[in-house]
Amino acid sequence: MTPHPPPQSRATGRPRRVLGAVAAAGLLAGALTAPALAVESADRPELITNGDFSDGTTGWWWTENSPGEIVDGRLCAEVPAGTENPWDAIVGQNDLPLTAGEGYELSFTAGATEPITVRTNVQMATEPWTTEHASADRVGAEAQTFTHVFTAGADHEAAQLAFQIGGSEQAYTFCLDDVSLTGGAEPPVYEPDTGSPVRVNQVGYLTEGPKNGTFVTEKTSALAWTLKDADGTEKASGTTTPAGVDPTSRQNVHTFGLGDFDETGEGYTVTIDGHTSEPFDIGDDLYSSLRSDALAYFYHNRSGIEIDADLVGEEYARPAGHVGVAPNRGDTEVPCQEGLCDYTLDVSGGWYDAGDHGKYVVNGGISVAQVMSNYERTLTAEGADGAALGDGGLRVPERGNGVPDVLDEARWQMDFLMRMMVPAGEELAGMAHHKIHDRAWTGLPLLPHQDPQPRELHAPSTAATLNVAATAAQCARLFEQYDAPFADRCLDAAETAWAAAKAHPDMLADPNDGTGGGAYSDNDVSDEFYWAAAELFVTTGNETYRQEVMNSPLHGDTDAVFPRGGMSWGATAGLGALSLATVPNEMTDAQLQGVRAMVTEAADGYAADSRAAAYGVPYAPRDNHYVWGSNSQVLNNMVVLATAHDLTGDAAYRDAVLRGMDYLLGRNPLNQSYVTGYGERDSRNQHHRFWANQLDPDLPNPAPGSVAGGPNVEIQDPIAQDRLQGCAPAMCYIDHIESWATNEITINWNAPLAWVASYLDDLGRGGDGGEDPGETPSCEVTYSSDRWNSGFSTNVTVKNTGTGTLNGWELTWSFADSQRITQAWNAQVVQTGRDVTAKPARWNTTIPANGSVNFGFNGTSSGQAADPDAVSLNGKACAVR
Repeated sequence: MTPHPPPQSRATGRPRRVLGAVAAAGLLAGALTAPALAVESADRPELITNGDFSDGTTGWWWTENSPGEIVDGRLCAEVPAGTENPWDAIVGQNDLPLTAGEGYELSFTAGATEPITVRTNVQMATEPWTTEHASADRVGAEAQTFTHVFTAGADHEAAQLAFQIGGSEQAYTFCLDDVSLTGGAEPPVYEPDTGSPVRVNQVGYLTEGPKNGTFVTEKTSALAWTLKDADGTEKASGTTTPAGVDPTSRQNVHTFGLGDFDETGEGYTVTIDGHTSEPFDIGDDLYSSLRSDALAYFYHNRSGIEIDADLVGEEYARPAGHVGVAPNRGDTEVPCQEGLCDYTLDVSGGWYDAGDHGKYVVNGGISVAQVMSNYERTLTAEGADGAALGDGGLRVPERGNGVPDVLDEARWQMDFLMRMMVPAGEELAGMAHHKIHDRAWTGLPLLPHQDPQPRELHAPSTAATLNVAATAAQCARLFEQYDAPFADRCLDAAETAWAAAKAHPDMLADPNDGTGGGAYSDNDVSDEFYWAAAELFVTTGNETYRQEVMNSPLHGDTDAVFPRGGMSWGATAGLGALSLATVPNEMTDAQLQGVRAMVTEAADGYAADSRAAAYGVPYAPRDNHYVWGSNSQVLNNMVVLATAHDLTGDAAYRDAVLRGMDYLLGRNPLNQSYVTGYGERDSRNQHHRFWANQLDPDLPNPAPGSVAGGPNVEIQDPIAQDRLQGCAPAMCYIDHIESWATNEITINWNAPLAWVASYLDDLGRGGDGGEDPGETPSCEVTYSSDRWNSGFSTNVTVKNTGTGTLNGWELTWSFADSQRITQAWNAQVVQTGRDVTAKPARWNTTIPANGSVNFGFNGTSSGQAADPDAVSLNGKACAVR
């Protein structure tokens, strides 16, 4: 089944407009100076009427809330305070003829009395407001001239130029001059900055794993490579293997591997033909922070709860969204779209889906399933570390309640999913509403608590209902030992949803229902039936569900269960097969072997794809058709590979997972780490409404551990269309907040990232070549603090009580109160909220058996500055003195 793209998160529509001159204050008088308007030429006719405003306001209009007048030869508009969306205030011009395939150059000079982002669209003047060009430029008191070149994708007799200038809390004056739009422009060829042609995993390589890279060059003969440490000392050398032209990038490339080199360290580089790679580490503790960060993504994106600075830091803290505090309408009494139902539902909680504030059952289903599977793997896989996901291990407000933190996070979503069910007594009782989101699209940036749009429930669907059935069944077995009443509620919801889906097997989501949120339509729900039946069988052992699995047309068909392009929200059968293959259940031995054979057969294909790829990626879609969210497809293939490794111990599967992570963290045609905060060249401008630093410097970039969607040959958004036309499949990506087609972030992309990061962290720490993960602590920590009025000074001694040398170490703990570290010595100490991580300085990276290291720090506190009672070394609990 072809994976479906996530929603298009873009705004449509505009408010009323006013023609002619309206009185306005003359602010910015004399402050705006700019070059004269370009002279029209015969071969490049000017399409803008009165772009220099020499004829007053002729040809121009504005929304009635932002009256404009000519001030010193410029058009100045007064924008009121408190506009919420960019299109709440617009200056524009209509009746612009555009020709499909023609290149156009748009230029204008703009300034404003308050710093703002002006969004400039060339679009249809009526619904659906199809955009031919969209740009976002920061404007301030000093006027600037902006130039953009684009190619029209369709013919327009009367297109519209719209300067969207709303969305500011402050009132301000916006002034515009020298507006020009001419045809005949040659769009500049976009040349991405790919940095060094030596491509490596910019985070690093596990000590005992493969260490491969790719070199981009026109040369066709083998070349020498050298590996150097951080001091520039040569540590290893060899020659590259010419690999020819890579069809996914159209680059001529060589590959290389570091062989059996396994000396741990930081800051290694590889040099080939005078070019040096980004630095990387070699060690066994590379992925512990990614495991934590990738899972923290879900807390960051919770709906209906304040995001606490003590857990995520001041930069990412925010008020609760959609709780009914103005301007929010709230998610506690949400009606259906007009004519669908006569009830309201409390659908508060859950996770915001992606770059928008929508919450979608089908996308939320696969996401929470993989979050729960992340934990469930620790119950079944040899060497899997449950402590890292346990109570107190993650950044969730429920920590300390006796429940594994990863399950606390999953519960936040499960509560929401079950609230989406049609209540008893209604005609479609037991079915699940497909989604809930804003009535109309909102713009960027916009924090959840500032969203003014009415919220609406959309029609129930069979796919959504089966998502609830599958995830609630999984929830029931995992929560049974921690909260039996909640587990019972989950099981009841699962069986109710299953019965409703069987009674309504073909209620499909409307593919045209895409206003205000993504459609997430799916015309084949056989995979959801398979997934739900599998989860219900694993949980209950009920023969009915066994027969549903065995009689499914998908069962035994590896390509149907595990598509070559990867699992996705629209292809979920593989989730059920993975549970059947790994979680103890009542299948016969023959049936179990049959399911496991599907897993290993699929993994064999993904591993072969990885070995054949110049960049090692375990992803080979037909015709190299990289889809929307291709990075999540890579990650889901890695989940299958890792599961095959758990089942068989075959290193070929493990190596393919590691090569896949190499690709995501920099060994790719763009030399791009797609995970924020990881690698020297990481994505940091993903499409998101409140992680929107590119549009508003007062807002943060995405939190560390957020994975970008990645290359997408369809390049549906205007930014990608303007800059990526003709791109090679694996290079159809741009790190720009407006590129929702290539650079969005979503819960269903971060879920497999967190799963894979957990697997790799376990691998490094004990699954292959790491320290044996015994139950008895192999470390002892002495933690001693001196306190004064508002501060403290702490000394920490870490002793290795194990029998082997620790090569690389990471100490983690959490403060119980408001302590803030201000200075540290002999270690790299980072605090996020109450969580603290200490890593070695360059001179104390190893701790020999029975040896120790010492470090310390100073800080401030308004509380007791209590010493922690739990400290972990490399993910394992230490004795604390």
